[in-house]
Amino acid sequence: MSNQERGAGHAVPPCALVIFGAAGDLTKRKLIPALYNLARQKLLPDEFAIVGCARAELDTAAFRAQIASEIERHVPGTFDPELWKWIEARLYYVSGDFGEPHTFPKLKEQLADLEKRHGTRGNLLFYLATAPDFFAPIATALRDHGLVDESGGLWRRVIVEKPFGRDLASAKALNANLLAVLAEKQIYRIDHYLGKETVQNILVFRFANGIFEPIWNRRYVDHVQITVSETLGVEKRGGYYDRAGCMRDMVPNHIFQLISLVAMEPPISFDADAVRDEQSKVLRAIHPPTPEDVLSSAVRGQYGAGGINGRALPDYRAETGVPPSSHTETFVAMKLAIDSWRWNGVPFYLRVGKALAARKTEITIRFRKPPLVLFRNTTVGDLHPNDLVIHVQPKEGISLRFGAKVPGARLELGGVDMEFDYAERFGATPATGYERLLYDAMLGDQTLFQRADMVEASWSVVAPILDVWQALPPRGFPNYAAGTWGPREAELMLERDGRSWRPIEA
Repeated sequence: MSNQERGAGHAVPPCALVIFGAAGDLTKRKLIPALYNLARQKLLPDEFAIVGCARAELDTAAFRAQIASEIERHVPGTFDPELWKWIEARLYYVSGDFGEPHTFPKLKEQLADLEKRHGTRGNLLFYLATAPDFFAPIATALRDHGLVDESGGLWRRVIVEKPFGRDLASAKALNANLLAVLAEKQIYRIDHYLGKETVQNILVFRFANGIFEPIWNRRYVDHVQITVSETLGVEKRGGYYDRAGCMRDMVPNHIFQLISLVAMEPPISFDADAVRDEQSKVLRAIHPPTPEDVLSSAVRGQYGAGGINGRALPDYRAETGVPPSSHTETFVAMKLAIDSWRWNGVPFYLRVGKALAARKTEITIRFRKPPLVLFRNTTVGDLHPNDLVIHVQPKEGISLRFGAKVPGARLELGGVDMEFDYAERFGATPATGYERLLYDAMLGDQTLFQRADMVEASWSVVAPILDVWQALPPRGFPNYAAGTWGPREAELMLERDGRSWRPIEA
């Protein structure tokens, strides 16, 4: 299907979606509601079916009842019972352990039955919503049972959830294992951040507006800030989180995807590989830090007890599943440099963490200050920089801050904002963030999915930092209170460069 046809919002071709790990929260909270929304937009064909596969001992009737009992709570917007009946009639379940030999023959038999019953024509999309240890074994079993064979004009695709590896070596090994049984064009490494409208709008904002791209470079941009902050602690995910940590959980995927979209050169088209080629160039141009750089340009933190919006949070080390002497970071701040003509000398600062003062994801492009020469003999003491802020969540939109004269006899400058709010301008569209990603995967558009070389390039930057942190355990954890903006060292990192984080309202 061409880019023009995709943009027109055509329904996907006949197919079946198989969700491995269907008994988990992701399925009921995000995936099924996303499919419901796609059906509401008439983007799913009548020849469509969904198969959940998990170890839980359920049959199709019990699985349908389980999802139906909770679906209304997780569907954004007004719930339509008739539309749900349409989805429910296409919902099936296969019980089985992914390591047992009889699971995949059962699945294959179910899919053959659905092809006859619903006319799915043998097209299959597999979603691996499982622990990472199962990614390669499931892909291999699918190959062994002929379920990823694309002969005869069929398409067979596999969506892989994050984390995609826990370091460079494991990411390379996972890529090698998947590519041994699948073609790269069949692998869809998903990052739900790219399902957000504002993130997708970065390319349109940059390349469809003649006023921004000419100043999107080192001559006019002083630096770039990316903040991804959460007010929640680890809650019930302490066991998983303590093995991963903030760096592995967020930086090589979410953060680097945002950086690549902000910093990439214009692609020659919106074809998937044209866009991802430019993203890959950015990731490969990021300087991997030396051990000395890590000490000055990478900050880690772990939250202690505190309060957020009247809610008390305990120490991270007191959370369920977390060892009392854990050295796992819940906050990361970094300074990165991109070695390219466009961005030479422009630092990219990022901070991401849990139990912070506000739930915000935003990208700030801070422009260079103009010379003060014109205002040297006036009451204007300083000129404030212009900030272009891309708000990703919870509010989606874009704002531009600039200086204007305050009314009155004296020459005074005040900062004002021009703001664009997605919901206010276009209306709130019910969405989970997975609709566009599932839709694109069923169409065969990989633009919003990571490629193997992008994954490995991201881990190449992160690896030296993890190596230093492993060799030098932190001494002062916990080093920031829940409800603050992280450890003081994150502020000092920018202050040493004569800069500061953009203030964010809680």
